[in-house]
Amino acid sequence: MVGSRRIPMTGPALLIANHQSFFDAPVIGNATMRHLSFLARKSLFRNRWFGWLIDALNAVPVDQEGIGKDGIKEILAQLQAGRAVVVFPEGERSTNARMQPLKPGISLLIKRVQAPIIPIGIAGAYDCWPRTQRLPNVAPLFPRTGQGTLAICIGEPLDGKRFANMPRDQMLHELFVEIQKVQQQAEQLRDR
Repeated sequence: MVGSRRIPMTGPALLIANHQSFFDAPVIGNATMRHLSFLARKSLFRNRWFGWLIDALNAVPVDQEGIGKDGIKEILAQLQAGRAVVVFPEGERSTNARMQPLKPGISLLIKRVQAPIIPIGIAGAYDCWPRTQRLPNVAPLFPRTGQGTLAICIGEPLDGKRFANMPRDQMLHELFVEIQKVQQQAEQLRDR
């Protein structure tokens, strides 16, 4: 892991990360001493045990069928209250470990609460638990490199006000590039 001190300890912060697996939220939560909140698909709360786990991780349910107004309102309220919130702007876990285009909903959050934006790159979570598998892969107890290893890189905070003033397509493109940059750095950490 690189960059955990880049997450501000106080005040609102919007942490945006690539989304490879169910491991992503716990990995990010483990990378900081700060209390975090997460967006999670509403249907994930239906499973009794998994719903309990993500609720314990401060997940906020979002309805993916519509525009998810209730989830967005809750995240805005948490940001306005000075909390740190993690969002996976791809909207769903990757089908192939590569980043997918960002959903436009992230622009609503950035325009309404111009908090610092912290890009986070996760590498290896897809290999540990791809979305096509019901259960995670069992890795050796002390893996060195390759399948079964995870790495995370937290980038420098980005100016939320600058992004809020951008046209939506430009904002989404630049955020994609920033997340992809730290994901590639995480891949390099994984290869060490």
